[in-house]
Amino acid sequence: MKKTLNIAVLPGDGIGPEIVEQALNVTKAVCKRFGHELNYTYGLVGATAIDQVGEPYPQATHELCMQSDAVLFGAIGDPKYDNNPSAKVRPEQGLLKMRKDLGLYANIRPVTTFDSLLHKSPLRAELVAGADFMCIRELTGGMYFGRPQGRSEDGDTAYDTCVYTREEVERILHLAFKYARQRRKKVTVVDKANVIATSRLWRQIAQEIAPQYPDVETEYMFVDNAAMRIIQWPKSFDVLVTENLFGDILTDEASVITGSLGMLPSASIGLHTSVFEPIHGSYPQAAGKNIANPLATILSAALMFEYAFGMQSEGACIRRAVNASMEAGVVTEDIADGAKAYSTSEVGEWIVKWIEQEK
Repeated sequence: MKKTLNIAVLPGDGIGPEIVEQALNVTKAVCKRFGHELNYTYGLVGATAIDQVGEPYPQATHELCMQSDAVLFGAIGDPKYDNNPSAKVRPEQGLLKMRKDLGLYANIRPVTTFDSLLHKSPLRAELVAGADFMCIRELTGGMYFGRPQGRSEDGDTAYDTCVYTREEVERILHLAFKYARQRRKKVTVVDKANVIATSRLWRQIAQEIAPQYPDVETEYMFVDNAAMRIIQWPKSFDVLVTENLFGDILTDEASVITGSLGMLPSASIGLHTSVFEPIHGSYPQAAGKNIANPLATILSAALMFEYAFGMQSEGACIRRAVNASMEAGVVTEDIADGAKAYSTSEVGEWIVKWIEQEK
């Protein structure tokens, strides 16, 4: 069925504008091929927004996101804020505010290996070949949002509070079980229930919910063990679900399995509008040089078609195009491995042409 897609485009900082441009071009090509109408509007976020309007997630941007069906997002971060500990307004505050205001409660990161990149993984090829699992990280609770949070008046004591409610935990666990049903029917609940009270709540609720999904195997794993298992036996996971801080760390660990951060997309599922973005940062050293890898952002567009619009064929088309570009060696310098390296725009243009010409 032909549909109208209304998306907000937030390029953000660093390489964000370059990689988002290519993902948007691919989105346009897919819409044209499948007969969909695409409407898109740009918005400010991150350091760019601070520089222009004084805040990292302006109200105008929030309203744009709320009025859109999905958000295609680049990256946030700028060295001038990273190197200034006293800065009262920081780009990353915009990301946290966007997550909270849009109700982005679940971050989904597929971890899938590519045959042509196995040699770049820090793990042996036989360990990672065929690895295909999904990390689901709770995004709006835990230590990042718990209160009180801050520093003592003398500055010598700092404190963060980890808080979770039953509603938050139930919501993310149900999502994990539902996605597992669409995959290999296994959920790994990661916590630190032997030490932390919030983790004990997570495990209690998971044990209450698991019987509602009798067709799904459920296992429980402490976070330190999970960190080791991701390296030792990545193919043992199907759907891994955990709280905010643990998820932040484990998903970054899992990302290197593929051999390149530039290859991994993500989806942040929201109560209002969902956000689709690459997992890598703003990479300011490469900004404006047309050398950044756009594939993670292009694959995030594939997730956008699938998760925001229920368009599986369109998402699959993008994946085929990305695989074709890698097999043809049309890749940026980070994964060219000594062969000819293509620019950001050249990779995007090649994928667009492939989509247009595929039989």
